[in-house]
Amino acid sequence: MFEPVIAPSGTLLGLLQRGRGDGTLHALAAPRDEALAALDHCVLHDPRRDWQVENRSLYYARLYLDLRGGLGAVEAHLFSADDHLDPDESRTGLALAVLGHLASYGRRDALLLLRRYAATGANWAWALDELALRDDDTALRGLADPVLARFPGTPEGEAELAAAVRDAFEPRPWRLWAEDPRETVGARVRAAREQGSFDRWQRQLRPSGPRPGWSVQAVFDWAQQGLERGSTLHGPAARCLTAVAGPDDRPLILEAARSGPDGARCAALHYLAEARDPAVLDLIEAAASSPSYTVAEAAVSAFERMCGEAAVDRARGWVHRPDALGTSAGGVLAARGGAQDAPLVLGALRQAVRTDGPDATSLYPLVDGAGRLGIGCAAPVLRHIYRETASSELRGRTARALAATDPSFATGFAVECLWDCEETTREVAALHAETGDIRVAERLRRLAADPAEEDEVQTAVRSRIGPDASAV
Repeated sequence: MFEPVIAPSGTLLGLLQRGRGDGTLHALAAPRDEALAALDHCVLHDPRRDWQVENRSLYYARLYLDLRGGLGAVEAHLFSADDHLDPDESRTGLALAVLGHLASYGRRDALLLLRRYAATGANWAWALDELALRDDDTALRGLADPVLARFPGTPEGEAELAAAVRDAFEPRPWRLWAEDPRETVGARVRAAREQGSFDRWQRQLRPSGPRPGWSVQAVFDWAQQGLERGSTLHGPAARCLTAVAGPDDRPLILEAARSGPDGARCAALHYLAEARDPAVLDLIEAAASSPSYTVAEAAVSAFERMCGEAAVDRARGWVHRPDALGTSAGGVLAARGGAQDAPLVLGALRQAVRTDGPDATSLYPLVDGAGRLGIGCAAPVLRHIYRETASSELRGRTARALAATDPSFATGFAVECLWDCEETTREVAALHAETGDIRVAERLRRLAADPAEEDEVQTAVRSRIGPDASAV
């Protein structure tokens, strides 16, 4: 999947791509054709960098409803020739999820598109999962023949069918099909389910790969061999060392952490960090400057896993370093530092935005830390991150930090957050938005009545309105 191209934050398209609440508000105020064109673009070209942690589907589905938008562009996208030329689920996953939400809201055109795509589309399994949550038994039973026709009656085809049944996110259609009296449907699905269960049992019993011998040197050799094969075994090797290493092995482990082969060195650093060995911080500092990227990265990772005041104290000295260890030190102070560390966290936050921009991964712990420590001076840079980041996950974290640091949050960003694509952000908004704004009162009532809204959001809404949702 290519890196998405995100429009500027001041444009309608940019707001919708980011999933900001202002995107919905601007779309409703814009010419309808322009708003629908921007919405279609977002749905057909997934703007998320990581769909596993960022939400957009309910946000876009609600906007289709508000704009009374048709689904012609979505239909053309799903059933184009590219569907079989580029079957990657990232091409169609967002569109299918949007259709699923629209079907939940009663849009029959969305339901029919899902049924048709489940029968003929390349990403049929995703469409089937959406239907499993929303369609009736009769319609699901009608999909048995076209779905099973995808799997030829050969040993390879039966193995693929067993894998599809085993890995299905929603088992309801397969359970219905297993009850079918036809030999070509019910018996075949039941056999596939049995095979899938047997495969799962075999995987649990079968060793997943080579295992180290029961000595410190054997563990180091195993970690090094894994690295040479392209496998990162630092963590598992460190856990093995915990099981086999004794006090007499400490010199060998220290030597490996100081100058051993890369695989052994990384495993030793992780082990010593977990054990809080008094020598490990000096070893991490030396390894962080290693010309080997693998060793330097493992050193930073080992440091981030450390707890205790010694690690926090060392972070205060490392936070000004212009390398990955300095970045990690800022995150450690943000997560575990005290009030006296607020200036260092603020400095790290500003530096990260200046050097790496508003989407840097290093911002996540720093934003959280600004909120945790209540750094009021961080509000201006937090507002900048909120406006500009393309990550709705980071924006949600920033909203929580602003709620703790910015007195204007309740009458400012909290209002638009009620329309945000992330449920955790809507929850924060429901708890903080100033109810004197008529838009807030109406939005809270709508969220309270929306069956698609998350329970946590509705709980927050109910804490602001009466049980009958009639007063704020």
